[in-house]
Amino acid sequence: MVGVFAGVRLPSVSAQEKQDVASDFAFEAMSIAAPPGYPVQTVRQVNKAYKHIEAWISSVGSGIAMNDIDGDGLADDLCVTDPRIDQVYVTPAPTRPGRYEPFVLDPAPLPKSSTMAPMGCVPGDFDEDGTTDLLVYYWGRTPVLFLADRAAGGTIGDGARTLSADSFTPTELVPNGGGTPYDGPLWNSNAATVADFDGDGHDDIFIGNYFPDSPVLDPEKDGGVTMNDSLSHAMNGGGGHFFRWTRNGYVATGDDTLPADVRGGWTLGAAATDLDGDHLPELFLAHDFGTSGLLYNKSRPGKIEFAEVKAVHSPLVPKSKEMGRSSFKGMGVDFGDLDNDGLYDMFVSNITTSFGIQESNFAFFDTADDKQGVRAALKKGEAPFHDKSADLGVAWSGWGWDTKTGDFDNSGDLQIVQATGFVKGKTNRWPQLQELATSNDGLVKHPGAWPHVREGDDLAGNQTLRFFAKRENGSYVNISDELGMAVPIPTRGIATGDTDGDGRLDMAVARQWGEPVFYRNIAENPGHYLGLELTHPSGSPVVDAQVTVTLPDGSTRVGRVDGGGGHSGKRSFDVHIGLGDVAGPVKVAISWRDRSGNVHDQDMRLSSGRHCLELGTEAKEMK
Repeated sequence: MVGVFAGVRLPSVSAQEKQDVASDFAFEAMSIAAPPGYPVQTVRQVNKAYKHIEAWISSVGSGIAMNDIDGDGLADDLCVTDPRIDQVYVTPAPTRPGRYEPFVLDPAPLPKSSTMAPMGCVPGDFDEDGTTDLLVYYWGRTPVLFLADRAAGGTIGDGARTLSADSFTPTELVPNGGGTPYDGPLWNSNAATVADFDGDGHDDIFIGNYFPDSPVLDPEKDGGVTMNDSLSHAMNGGGGHFFRWTRNGYVATGDDTLPADVRGGWTLGAAATDLDGDHLPELFLAHDFGTSGLLYNKSRPGKIEFAEVKAVHSPLVPKSKEMGRSSFKGMGVDFGDLDNDGLYDMFVSNITTSFGIQESNFAFFDTADDKQGVRAALKKGEAPFHDKSADLGVAWSGWGWDTKTGDFDNSGDLQIVQATGFVKGKTNRWPQLQELATSNDGLVKHPGAWPHVREGDDLAGNQTLRFFAKRENGSYVNISDELGMAVPIPTRGIATGDTDGDGRLDMAVARQWGEPVFYRNIAENPGHYLGLELTHPSGSPVVDAQVTVTLPDGSTRVGRVDGGGGHSGKRSFDVHIGLGDVAGPVKVAISWRDRSGNVHDQDMRLSSGRHCLELGTEAKEMK
């Protein structure tokens, strides 16, 4: 028995080693300004059939995005989704306060209703005019595009605009012809990402829905709603919707755009990037209650098409740990090159609570030798990825949600930040949830079969943000306590970016039913870095432009312009790559599509620091 215990116990790290790892990092917690005067709630009004699980239904909706919204050249603006006031608001990052007053994004004069609630905000230039627009998605409504008006409010110098609610015009993403109050399709969206999926040079939109279309937040209704029809392979969820850019606006693709095996998933996270070098971004869908999926992009201009790929089955790997076969609760996902081999890996959040529901996070590492090998595998329907989360010390953390990779000390190695926690209260509901977890799948789709999770009940309510950093042996250790981030409040969305232009990644975190928090990076001795702002000639971000840096020792670091992947947190458009002790110049290979859909590759030599590059038919540095 002693031998068995020694073989299966979780790895331990000494307090001194944690302190040594943490010594490279330092953050200052700062408050985020919010608009005053809105009534505060602590739980949502829900369908009567959900009343006994009102806290469960109220467990999502806190989100945050970081980007350059006012056009001052820095990612110093935040778009916050706050369930306490059921509003989305724009506010300056606390590192650069006072540039404008926080304001709410109100969809009026578009139809609204009292049974809708915002779930997230995605920055992007959706009308391609060079200004940052905002996409807001909801429960109880289809998404709304808040299109920036360059002329509204005037300027404050250096191209920056004075922002207010009047700076944006709400526009329907889905023309629905509904009346007032809103009576259109009852989408319940929990994920969104933006990328040029069909390769025509223009950004498309993916919206992932959780519940199927239904009156989830209507307290006057009793029924007409459902829960997942399985705890491990539910396929009665809201699925996903693609919107393809056209010159006349966004057009919805057919319901068959997603492969049948993932079409009805309960989507909580989504992320996209080009994994195989063919300049078409793959898409990973994190599905709750069932199999998450990696989708190989087979699109062509005007036609979005994906094929599901799965890991080659091995008798030595549990099916639950194989990509495309897992039965775990996918909650969030991010791409990042965790082993610095020039190929993207993935970190996927799941539920991993000891003495609760002990699944596993995934650290899916590529197993191919190069991008050509990745492409060959994907074409055969194979996902060339293997989970190493247990060996690396990141398998178990808590009830996981959003996750972001980033190089916060500019060492050249990525850290992993993960939001955790579910419902905070005083009455422990784990025993009842464990009973549900062992029940027959034929029961769980009925809301009445679920145990009570009301306001005041607790499920993983004291779990804290995780900050995983590399040890000398290559594994990871959580140092959030050492960094002052281990606050026992459930967290949801994570956004990253360099808000003050000092070369250090800052971070903002959305908390469910708690105040969001901003972590200013104040590391004293960070390494050198390369920061790239990559834009089309119009000023729009070149979403999924790929960057590969080759260091003097021949090793590589990769980055991309992220169109907004994850759960409810969205990083800035800037590409941030740590260089360690290399001051440069370094070789930088950039690959992108122009607005005509043509692919360009260019090698440059750039010194460390921040650079603004215009990507047309060639890359030009802008002064």
